[in-house]
This record gives sequence, structure tokens and C-alpha cells, in this order.
Amino acid sequence: MRFDELDLNDAVLDGLEAMNFVETTPIQELAIPPILAGKDLIGCAQTGTGKTAAYVLPIISQLSRGGYPQDAINAVIMAPTRELAQQIDQQIDGFTYFVSVSAVAVYGGTDGIAYARQERGLQMGADIVIATPGRLISHLNMGSVDLSRTSFFVLDEADRMLDMGFHDDIMQIYKQLPETCQVVMFSATMPPKIRTLAHNILKDPEEIKIAVSRPPESIMQTAYICYEAHKMPLLKQLFAKKAPERVIIFSSSKMKVKELAATLKRMNYSVAAMHSDLEQSEREQVMKDFRNGHIGMLVATDVVARGIDINDISLVINYDIPNDPEDYVHRIGRTARGTEGSGLAITFVSQQEQARFKEIETFIEKDIYKIPIDPSIGESPTYEPEKYSRTRGKGGRGRQSGGGGGRAKAQSTSSKPRGGGNRRRNKPSQNRPAHS
Repeated sequence: MRFDELDLNDAVLDGLEAMNFVETTPIQELAIPPILAGKDLIGCAQTGTGKTAAYVLPIISQLSRGGYPQDAINAVIMAPTRELAQQIDQQIDGFTYFVSVSAVAVYGGTDGIAYARQERGLQMGADIVIATPGRLISHLNMGSVDLSRTSFFVLDEADRMLDMGFHDDIMQIYKQLPETCQVVMFSATMPPKIRTLAHNILKDPEEIKIAVSRPPESIMQTAYICYEAHKMPLLKQLFAKKAPERVIIFSSSKMKVKELAATLKRMNYSVAAMHSDLEQSEREQVMKDFRNGHIGMLVATDVVARGIDINDISLVINYDIPNDPEDYVHRIGRTARGTEGSGLAITFVSQQEQARFKEIETFIEKDIYKIPIDPSIGESPTYEPEKYSRTRGKGGRGRQSGGGGGRAKAQSTSSKPRGGGNRRRNKPSQNRPAHS
């Protein structure tokens, strides 16, 4: 579907046309009409499907039509991390180029000057507030924010917010909203706790599912079955012929990220660590240096696996196995996001991690190619995930649902998306969807 087939404000469509956004993604096609119609909505969609635009565009369109108080916060968008809040703020800045809609991002880890600027934006009544739960609670407790006239409330990556322990904060914020507030919730997964939250805060919601559980076929997935002691020699061997450029190495613990980055620095690689112990200014500088090419390699925890839009990543390495198969999908999804649409993902699998790796293969319904280890590194263990699963309790963590359901397969409880009426507009030279 084209954006100009939706009932979006003309000024919003002008902005999309200027950015050469023509075709909607499946989540945008299904989510925008019910949000425009004023319905509550719960959407199951992962990063990279265009979900940010799916809720931002209809909200901006409605606000730009007028009729909302100029001295009130009209929309609140909740995000689990500062990085995602900043990214949403940047997208809103682009989408509002031709409309008079103001936005302010509110998140922690800033200095007193930034806090005062956030407070001023809240008190003056920014149209849209993008906030992390903890910092918005702080402003609520200080009495610097009034949500009694808010018209839109969005929870982005709701499952991640619950995993981070923000349930009580979300409910405290929700109780400050008027009963007439429209609520939109997006989650990459739909476990029982998300269903419960949706039941508590949504009114007769539209439900949309975009199944992108499996990584894109354009990502070449490979693995080394190895001993833990093999991982660093493997890394050195991978980088022996060519210095790494645009590479992300994922590890599940902050301590290992710090140690790994320090080791690579001693080997004279251009590398930086990214984890939650960094100050906000440090994290922003690391991301800026990586995007600008001043740093060739990023060693990171899963804090950057979701919600960070970095294009042209050539290689993703899983130095160890994530705790959840869906985190694997998010990790390797950092690659294959550039113009070429292809990428490479390499996973190091130690003996103790074999059962979890098998869970990943089951989840994505794919046997990942195992690369033989060079004899100079040593003899590799046999791949026997069933053997090691006994130490993890009858096969490990397990899942309530089966494997992935394919890429960008859209389902909706509505029989047909509600749309606007076929505006005739000049075709831009490109045909690019608005991805988040």
C-alpha cells in the first residue's frame, strides 16, 4: 500500500514524499488506519519492521489537524532505553518537517542543564513527549508534568520494559492519564505478562501481528563449535587478514564486554565498549564515533540489540550465546540493514552453550552452518546439544510457542485496514518504505 492511500494529513504526506517514503511496510499498513480511527491497539512487531512510523505518523497527522490544547502534553511515547527514545525523537523531527508539532525527549543520564531543558519542555506543553519510565516518574514526582489532558499513550517495546522491571512505573504513569486517552502498545513478543498488561490498560483493542521471528535470508548465518578457550584465537584469526570495519561483537555480560574490548584495544584494534555502566554522554559519543567510522568495531551487550538503527554493519559476531532465541534474532538483525541488504553473522558456541544454540536453531527453523575450526587453534568438541541440555533441566528454558513464522507475514483481527481515499500525488523517484 502507498502512504497516499491512507487518510494522513496532507502536510504529513508532503514530508514523507520529501523523504522518498512511498510504500508502507506491513505493520504500517495495518496499524495506521485503526490508530487514525481512534482505536486502542496492540501490535506484535520487532525492530526493523517500521513500527515507529506506524504509530508516530497517525499521531502527528491527528495533532496537525488541530483541536488539541496548545498548553498540554498531547502524546506520551514510552521507550525502555535512552537510545531508543533518542531515535524516536529523531524520526519525529524528520516526519514533522512540514507540520507544527513539537516534541521533547526525556531520559536519564543527563546533566542539570539537560534536565532543566526537559523540565521546561514538559511545563510548556510539548505536543509529544518521548520518555523512559524512570525519568518521567521523576518529573511526575517533582510536579513538573501534567498528563491529565493527554490524548495518546504509546508503549514501545513493552516486553523489554517489563523485563527491565518497569511495570509499576508504567502503571503509575498510566493512572495519571484521562480515561479518554487512546493507548497503543507494541511488543516484539507476546508472553502472558504482556497479555495481562494489555488487558489492564487497553480498551477493546485492535490486535496486529507481524511475524518476523526468523532473520532475513540475506543474512549468512554461521557458527564455530568450540571450547571457551578457542574464542579469542578464533577472533584473532578472523581479523588476521583484514582489520575489522563496521563490526559488532555481542556478549551477554557487562564484565565480559569490558574485558573483551580491553583485550582488543591492546591488540591495536579500533574498538569501543557499549554497556549500561557508561554515562549517557559516553554512550552517545561511542555511537557517534561508530556511525562516523572513527571506530571500526563495537563490543556491546544487548543494550544495542534492540531499538538502535545502525546501517551498513558488515559483520555481527556473537561471542557468546544470548539467553533468549529472540535476542539472537535482534542481534544479527543489526546487519543486512544497509543498501546492499546482505550481511554475515558468526556465532561462537562453547560446550556449555550448545543446548541454547540448539534452541535458536529450533526457533528460527534452520540448521546453522558450522564452520570447521582450523587445526592450528585446536580440536573442536562434538556438537551434542542433547548431552549438555541435561545440565540445564530437561532441555533448557523451553518456549511456549513454536518456531518463527516467516518474514513480514502480517495478520490482523480486522478484515480490512481502514484507509483514506486515494489521493493523487506525484510519484517520487524512489520507492522506499519508512522503516524504524
